[in-house]
Amino acid sequence: MNRAARACALALGAAWTLPNTLIGLVGGLAGMAWGAQCGWRARDLALVFDRWPWGPGGAITFGNVILHTGESLDVACTTYAHRAGLCEDAPIRLGDHERAHVYQYMVLGPLFLPLYLLCGGISVRNRFERAADRYALSGRGWWPWARADERSAGLTGR
Repeated sequence: MNRAARACALALGAAWTLPNTLIGLVGGLAGMAWGAQCGWRARDLALVFDRWPWGPGGAITFGNVILHTGESLDVACTTYAHRAGLCEDAPIRLGDHERAHVYQYMVLGPLFLPLYLLCGGISVRNRFERAADRYALSGRGWWPWARADERSAGLTGR
């Protein structure tokens, strides 16, 4: 894809997921009153609110906004399948995992949240999370309905 076509696709994706991005902006701006810091990360195509003060730790993505409880997305973390004891994966970069969710949002727009919840929410069985882990491990396969997704994490038939 040439540079102009890619820029157009990214702009259309950002517009399509704008309702989700607004949810993230509201949460991020509220967190700034308690010390969250905001910055654009072009690599992740997202406005990132680091040191977001609520939640159990980690990050959550809403459109082109990532709310992150830590100092930086450039940290290693385990995959959902590894954490659940289903396999032994190498550590992944949290920002790569969250970038996969940004891509998913940009394609699915307002459909993302209902589909994500229908697929199980924050869980190793959620195809969105498995795809984000796969992308963080390999740099490919962020689409939740990719064929490889059913083979990942040993979850075929469950």
